[in-house]
Amino acid sequence: MSTQPVPVTILTGFLGAGKTTLLNYILTEKHGHRIAVIENEFGEINIDAELVMGSDDEIFELTNGCVCCVATARADLLRILEKLLARRDKYDHILVETSGMADPTPVAQTFFVDPVAAQVSLDAIVTMVDAKHAGAGLQHEAVDQIVIADRIIMNKVDLVGARELEELEQRVRSLNATAPILRADHARVALENILGIGAFSAQRGTLSLDEHEHSHDPTLESRAFVYERPFERLAFESWVKAFLAEHGADVFRLKGIVAFRGEPRRHVLQAVHRMMDLKPADAWGAERPVSKLVFIGRNLDELALDAGLSGSVAK
Repeated sequence: MSTQPVPVTILTGFLGAGKTTLLNYILTEKHGHRIAVIENEFGEINIDAELVMGSDDEIFELTNGCVCCVATARADLLRILEKLLARRDKYDHILVETSGMADPTPVAQTFFVDPVAAQVSLDAIVTMVDAKHAGAGLQHEAVDQIVIADRIIMNKVDLVGARELEELEQRVRSLNATAPILRADHARVALENILGIGAFSAQRGTLSLDEHEHSHDPTLESRAFVYERPFERLAFESWVKAFLAEHGADVFRLKGIVAFRGEPRRHVLQAVHRMMDLKPADAWGAERPVSKLVFIGRNLDELALDAGLSGSVAK
């Protein structure tokens, strides 16, 4: 049995954005992936009878190599995860769909909780946006879902004109300046663009730090930092934990690739509000170790953040 953490994708999006259509595609198509899908609410996923090979009460095995299960609350989600992790030879990726009205933050935080944290790795938060109806106004929940996203799927683009689509994408960009936007109709998107992407590309070193590329909602900020010298691990962890303890309510996401003195592997840092996760990734190899960090939230004092982080840099 593999000891590598199982990558997890959280799929979110407001009611009607197309999450169920995407999940039905994943659960019925012969795409070659082995994916465990957790529906984090009783929803409208249709699993045709002939697709179900067998089940152990809650987990259904499908002919295309996927498995599907339902969780109705966070405690349910943890219990389902434990069941899935006990049979991880059956799949190589977990996808969790959140309720359309839900803030995905609590679901994301679940994957930072022991004992689950050591066995899974948050790969990305993917948010679907309804291009046809979002133009009439983004609901508060939809705003939260867009802000926290690592990838944004602009769905139903076939139902809107080019100008309308461009205006909506500009509004989405004002909420999230760093997440790539993928256009789709009928929720059809290449799975390699949303699964196994390493959210901020920890494996590929291509974390986008251009927070000035687009305008921002005045209440939301994105602060990005690059450090050429490695950090002292204990000092870095101590500072991040203290910062989140004091300012976590304003931190929607913190994500980054971190180099530590004396350690040959890059580390992946993630935080959602006051919960953080720091895991080793692949080796730097011949690549020069460079740390890249992105903070997304409100009331982010760039000078104070830089001062705090710089204080943890190895001398």
